[in-house]
Amino acid sequence: MSLRKLRVYNGPEVTKSSVSTLHDFNRDKVRVTLGEVLPILADAVASDRTWLSDFADDEISISSDLYDVLQAYRHFRRPGA
Repeated sequence: MSLRKLRVYNGPEVTKSSVSTLHDFNRDKVRVTLGEVLPILADAVASDRTWLSDFADDEISISSDLYDVLQAYRHFRRPGA
């Protein structure tokens, strides 16, 4: 009778070919496109995921033109505007 070995699954193996070229791996930072992140965040907000509050005070970097668009959008989305 052969012995069966149990192995711990740690998730998919990351190979160089499976990593997006948009990622710039540093020690604590990863560069991704907004298009990659937005659907995930939108779903998390819609699902009221509690882990979002863990990152509420984290700073992110965005381009100045995106910041301008977001500020204009916030201004025109105000009630009564």
